[in-house]
Amino acid sequence: MIPGSKRNHPTFWRSFGFALQGFRFAVTSERNIKVMLGGFAFAVVCGLFLEIDPVRWGVILLCCGAVLCAELLNTAIETVVDLVSPEYHPLAGRAKDIAAAAVWILCLFVGIAGLVVLGSAAIEKFF
Repeated sequence: MIPGSKRNHPTFWRSFGFALQGFRFAVTSERNIKVMLGGFAFAVVCGLFLEIDPVRWGVILLCCGAVLCAELLNTAIETVVDLVSPEYHPLAGRAKDIAAAAVWILCLFVGIAGLVVLGSAAIEKFF
């Protein structure tokens, strides 16, 4: 709903549909979302192969969800910046770079967490 608008909020299901529409758009138009989904699939396959316990599944799923969420937020920020500043502006570029850096840092720490979780599971399974 637009602030100041007299229109009613969309229904829960309509809002859910908008969210799915946004996710579908991001998946079809953003390369990095596809990379993140590939990483998620890889983590799931590794988890299944290593037969990790529920706590490890929770860590893996939370980490993957956080990365996907961060990438979606980064895409939203970039879209809004492009809307309000269609021509190049140093501050617009800085905002986009900072949002990308946030995703990069999260991915770095999630990668480390994945190595710890899956690595310890591999050690337990094979040694």
